[in-house]
Amino acid sequence: MIHKATFAAGCFWGVEAAFGRIRGVRSTTVGYSSGHTKNPTYEEVCTNTTGHAESVLVEYDSSIVSYEQLLEVFWNIHDPTTKDRQGPDLGSQYRSAIFYHSAAQRDAAIASRDRLQSSGELGRKQIATEILPATEFFPAEEYHQKYYQKHGLVGCRVR
Repeated sequence: MIHKATFAAGCFWGVEAAFGRIRGVRSTTVGYSSGHTKNPTYEEVCTNTTGHAESVLVEYDSSIVSYEQLLEVFWNIHDPTTKDRQGPDLGSQYRSAIFYHSAAQRDAAIASRDRLQSSGELGRKQIATEILPATEFFPAEEYHQKYYQKHGLVGCRVR
């Protein structure tokens, strides 16, 4: 069965590349989530005034990959302890967030966050990741889609 998941973990190019490599992920789309501006442009989102986060909408086959496995990828591709920042990218559009599409996803996201926080892996740092209901997702401009793939780039791991 095909499901949707939406994640924000900094610049959406690297996030999309990471999820796109997962067996069972059927498609990825970069875009904007959780803001108050309808159909924002990249330039508008970069002003830090739209409320949107750079996000990736993931469509996945749950008979091949579980939501919990996607959450593991999410936690490992960025630093969830920084608020409104990933690496050199600064601003609320780069915040860490999980946008859940169901109560089961919400519960799984909270449980995975709590496991990571209590694991000691992060030391004394507190997780800053937001866990919010998915709202309307606005796809980014075409030149952002599959950016790393189009340009022969590979992502980096922040954490």
